[in-house]
Amino acid sequence: MPTDLLSIPLETLDGRPTTLGEHAGSAALVVNVASKCGLTPQYEGLERLQSTYGDRGFTVVGVPCNQFGGQEPGTAEEIQSFCSTPYAVTFPMLAQIERTGDDRHDL
Repeated sequence: MPTDLLSIPLETLDGRPTTLGEHAGSAALVVNVASKCGLTPQYEGLERLQSTYGDRGFTVVGVPCNQFGGQEPGTAEEIQSFCSTPYAVTFPMLAQIERTGDDRHDL
């Protein structure tokens, strides 16, 4: 199990292997997101942060999870479409991860 947060293996929403190390030297806000949540409008505020501060070394990293009330039930393609269409999300989105149980992700 990796001990360094920046080296934990992750996958982007489009299936590319990555780590948070890709953002080393920058400030990153790693946030759980869900498209079927009462807080879904958070995407608008998160995208505003990204567009305001992205060129200054800041990035939002979205991490979907379906274990909190089943609020992110979609496939990677559905999540990407949802984020792109109404919210025009440009910040990096990771593939869904498990936060609880036997398959809990190291992140």
